[in-house]
Formats: sequence, structure tokens, C-alpha cells
Amino acid sequence: MIDITTLLRFLTSSDSYGPLFGWVVTGSFGLLAVIYAFLKWQRKTSLNWVKAAARAKKKAWKKLKVPLSYHTWIEDFANGKQPSTCCVCLTSLLCPQSLGGSKGTAHSQVHRCSLCGVAAHFRCSQFAAKDCKCVAQAGFSHVQHQWSERWIKMDENFEMSAFCFYCDEPCGVPFIDASPTWHCLWCQRLIHIKCHAKMTEESGDVCDLGSLRRVILSPLCVKEVDCETNRGGMLSSITEEIIVSSVRGQIRRRRHKNNKHGNNSSVNSKLQEDSSAANTVLQYVLNGLAGLKKSSGERKNEEQLLKDGGVISSKKEAHQNGGLFNKKPEISFSSQSERYTLVDLPADARPLLVFINTKSGAQNGPSLKRRLNMLLNPVQVFELSSSQGPEAGLKFFSNMQYFRVLVCGGDGTVAWVLDAIERYNFESPPPVAILPLGTGNDLSRVLRWGGGFSTIEGQGGLSTLLYDINHAAVTMLDRWKVNIIKEKPDSDTDKVQSKFMMNYLGIGCDAKVAYEFHMNREENPEKFYSQFVNKLRYAKEGARDMVDRTCADLPWQVWLEVDGKDIHIPKDAEGLIVLNIGSYMGGVDLWQNEYEHDDNFNLQYMHDKMLEVVCVSGAWHLGKLQVGLSQARRLAQGKAIRIHSSSPFPVQIDGEPFIQQPGCLEIQHHGQMFMLRRASVAGAQEPRGHAAAIMTEVLVDAECRGVINASQKRSLLQEIALQLSS
Repeated sequence: MIDITTLLRFLTSSDSYGPLFGWVVTGSFGLLAVIYAFLKWQRKTSLNWVKAAARAKKKAWKKLKVPLSYHTWIEDFANGKQPSTCCVCLTSLLCPQSLGGSKGTAHSQVHRCSLCGVAAHFRCSQFAAKDCKCVAQAGFSHVQHQWSERWIKMDENFEMSAFCFYCDEPCGVPFIDASPTWHCLWCQRLIHIKCHAKMTEESGDVCDLGSLRRVILSPLCVKEVDCETNRGGMLSSITEEIIVSSVRGQIRRRRHKNNKHGNNSSVNSKLQEDSSAANTVLQYVLNGLAGLKKSSGERKNEEQLLKDGGVISSKKEAHQNGGLFNKKPEISFSSQSERYTLVDLPADARPLLVFINTKSGAQNGPSLKRRLNMLLNPVQVFELSSSQGPEAGLKFFSNMQYFRVLVCGGDGTVAWVLDAIERYNFESPPPVAILPLGTGNDLSRVLRWGGGFSTIEGQGGLSTLLYDINHAAVTMLDRWKVNIIKEKPDSDTDKVQSKFMMNYLGIGCDAKVAYEFHMNREENPEKFYSQFVNKLRYAKEGARDMVDRTCADLPWQVWLEVDGKDIHIPKDAEGLIVLNIGSYMGGVDLWQNEYEHDDNFNLQYMHDKMLEVVCVSGAWHLGKLQVGLSQARRLAQGKAIRIHSSSPFPVQIDGEPFIQQPGCLEIQHHGQMFMLRRASVAGAQEPRGHAAAIMTEVLVDAECRGVINASQKRSLLQEIALQLSS
């Protein structure tokens, strides 16, 4: 390897340009050294800021009676995008070998709070202060600001995260005379520590929940209902506080003493011994008390916690699901409807009920849930799983007359939630918004919520999305009932199975591609980790079908009937697609309202109680449709559709594929659901959408005051939806 001194000597000893070039190289190295020193100083200063904020918060909380809660720890990995400082010992979360190691060792396991986002070492998390969000504050007169160190920068709203809301001076600039800052865990506002005392004297420490107050479920309306659990939790709090407070002081004194001698191993080992002893005593007491009152129902809830959010033995599964819950069942939020109830609900409350499918698309659910917990009340965020469906969240909100629903997932998750809402038979059904996490996200595209999670990040992040949900327009979506009839030659009665459709139904080549994609994802779910990779695998299956052409005999094996009339299927057709919305296969408009056509069909709407039928000529035709090089052939438009098949064919309903045996598919209108359509995109207001959003708010307020009833409001909303689309 060439010595740097030799290289510089060579450059300076060259001809006329040699000395100049040598000075440039030397100056560049000097500039890099200055930048490195500045970054190191900035990191040290920022850490001192956090320490100062922590000390000031500890002093302030002795005067302020703020309801607090324990952290809900999950296992996660420390990286540059997340807090890199332990909230207990205030040292780096990254291992020394990781700081300068390879890329593969750049992550170290830590405990991260799923409610407020702070992180701690495994050995430190059990000694963390009780300073997390208290989600249930029923009985208090008002919500107080819950100030915390700024472990995470909520950069989704730059105006809120850049200035102190009391003095309007910049925050986050750690210069010599600047004041450290706190941020409120409820309203996300920032305040200088020096400004906090002035604000408290002038206006108190009352929190109005910030700009998202309309979608946040106020903790004043949440009450714990299990008295026995509360007593156990109170005793646990008192016992743990006594043990932890005594141990925490010893730990910090030992750490300070040993840091001077460069010995950390003895501190860590002693810390683990103390924590083990403390936990043994505490667990012995709590287990004895819990054993007296534990019922079969509580044991079942613990099994539910372990399944939905409990300790996962597999590291691979832990990485996919975003982390592991700590072994403290009393601080888990997977059974909100059983542990909490809503009380003293204000008449104008419009909170948001959130459902997250962590298995959808690129599997961004775990990190998304943590971010939503930080912005909202964690009890209004429900994770969907095989053992817990949307019914739990709808039951929890059953006493809420007006609320909105946010579904974080793909089109299949949206259909799941809509089914549950319909079965619950609300007098005034909640409208549904979508945060797209799936592969196609066609319904989300039609309602202007975007085609994927990356588009949400590019349009202002989650804070902007929640604000737009509060100001969205209500529209209607047709739902269709599909009767799947299988012919039985040896029986007089055919077997009938029913499904519901909201987007589209396909039979033939497109369903064949969807079926192969679905089977591969079921066998190897770890390979389908991003929306882009999923689309590449989808294209791979399409290319394979171009060679096989397994559905080339569709015109001779399938016949179509629309409103009682037989419709001719072209001989080159390899697939039929029945449409309810104007987006298919990730944003392809097959009916194409904007183009002029030489037929007499009407425009397509998702709430006109009409379906459209088109045909495609194989997987190659699907590929050209995807890139806009071709058009689908329009066949029919009607209210009742029957598709007969004389041989097995692949069928997909809203992306859910299966093999249809010889029989018939009957599609009939089932009803309509309330959906939320985004009234602004990229900050630009759509005039009609904005007007519809205002009218929606007026109608809800009129129903709240008793001017109109739920049936009248529904009819008016349907008329507004029609006018919005015309």
C-alpha cells in the first residue's frame, strides 16, 4: 500500500502543477479532519443535551403530577434511523465492534418501547423510569403535556418539529447558549426547557393533543375495567419502584466509578446479578398474588398475548414481525377491548380506529404500528392476526357514535374489515380510509390514498395522512356477492359457496398468474419482503404463462351472461375480468373513462350499482396493459353477471385466487359501504373533494344535533358521492 507521505512528496516535487495539486490534496484531508471533528463534537453536544433534558425532566416531575405508565418493551435492532442512545444509561446502543465493523454487524439487538419509541440495552430496560404514555386517564379534568427527551425526531411535520411552540425560536440546534428541548408525547410539540417554567406559570401545562386532536382518542375517555388487574398492577408498581430505585442508584455509581478505570465488564455482570435478584423477588411476590385470582379466561388471554405479540422463539420470525414483546403481560396492549372501556365521550368526538395487518405486502406493519402508537393513543391501534380480527376493535368502539376507520394493509385486509363492519350492523357505519401496504393497492389508488407505503412517506408522512383522513370526503363503494356454484353430476343439488367482491373478479390467464404468485408466497413468505420485489415475481409468473398458454381454450370452455343476455367472447381471449373500480393490477385502468370509444357503454363508477366486463388476450397482453401500450376489449356492462365454465379454471376475487371447478359464478349487487376519499393530494386541494368533505362534516354535525337521522344522512351522502364523481 502506498504511503500517504510518499504520495504527497511525489505530488509536490512534480512540475508546475505539482505543488498546487499537492496543496489541494493536503487541504482536502484537512477539511475532512475538520468535518470529522465537527460531527464528533456535535454528537457529544447532542448527548449532553439529552442528559440535561433528562435531569431537568426529573426535577420538573417532582412538582407536576402527570399520570405515567411503564414502557412496553419489544426486541429490535439498533441502527442509524432509530434512537442510538440508551434512555437509562445514556450511552451508545451500538456495540463498539459494530461502530467500525462490517455492514453485516451494523445492527445490535436492543429493547425498544412500542408506545413511545425510546430504546435501551437489554440489561438496562428493566431499570427504565416509569415515564411512558398513560393511555387511560379517566377521572382527570384535563390532559397534561407529557414532556420527554427528544429521542426520536418526528420530521414528518417540519413546522412543528423545528420551533419551540412557546417562544417560536428554533429547536434542535445544539449551540453553546441554546437550551435543550423536550417534546410532548401527545401533541408532538417542542419546547425549550427554559421556556417550560414560564409557560406553566402563565397558562398551566394543559395539552390540547395538537393538530391531530380530532383523530386521537383522548386518554380522558379511556378507563381500565379490571379492578383486580389494577390492584395487581398497583402493587407491582410499588414493589418494582422500591427495588428499582435502590438498584438504579447503585448501578450509576458503579458505572461512574468503573468508567474512570475503563472497566465495564464488572459493571455489566454486577448489574445483571442485581437485576436477576430484583426480578426473582418481584416475580415471586407477583406470581403468588396472580395465582390466587387467575381464571381460565385470563390464562387464555396470556396465550393470546404470546401468539399476537408475545415472545417469539425464532429469530427469523422476530425479524419479520419487527420485534418481541417483553415477558410482562400486564403491559401488553393486544387485548384493549377486554382491559379498557370508553367513558364520558364528548358529542363531537371523531376518533380514528386503526387496523394493521403486519403480514401485508412488504411487511412494514410492526414499525408502522410503533409510529402510529407514538402519534395516537395506543389503545386505538389494533393488530390483525389469525386469532384476532377486526371484531375486537369494533367492539371496543361500539359505544362511539361517530368514528372513522383506517385500514393499514392490502385490498384483502380492506375486504376483511368491511365484512366485519357490515356484520356489526352499525346504525351509522364508520367510513374507511386506507394506508396501502399490499402489492396492488387498487382500491387505495382509486380513493387517492396512494399506491404504496413509499407514496405516503413522499407526501408528508403519517402526520399528513392522519390530517387528510380528518378532512377527507365520504363516498360510497358497491359491494357484490359472488355465489360460487360447483356442479355435482351424482347429486341433484349443487354446492354453493358465497364470497364478496369490491374491486374485480378475473377468470383465466390473469387469475392463473395470481394463483401461482399466491402459492409461492404461501410456501416462501420471507422472499416477498418488498412491493417492488413482489411485482418482479408477479412479472416472472406472467412470463411463464406466456409460454404455457394454459387458458387458450377459454372461449370454448366458458360462456358469459350479462343481465340475462349471452355475450360473445372473442376467440383470442384468454381471460375475462369483471370490474367494479377503475384500477386493476396495480393501477391499470381497463375501462378507460377518459378515452373515446366506438361503443355505447356508460362511464364507470364504483357506486353506480353496475359492473363492467373486459377480456384480455393472454399474459403478453397483460404486460402491454401494464405499460400503457394496449387496451382491454370492452365486452359488456350490467347489474347481474353469470359466468359458466365446463372445465376447471383459475379464478381470483380481489386478488384472492382459487381453482373453480366446473360450475357457475353468479355476481349480484349486495350493498354499499362508506369509504373516505382523499380531498387533497401533495398539498393541492381538489375543489369538489374539499366541498364534499365540508358537506360531510355538516351532515355528521346535523345528525349529532338531531336535525336529521342516520337514514337521511346516508341518502344525502350517496347523493354527494354521485355529484362528486360526475
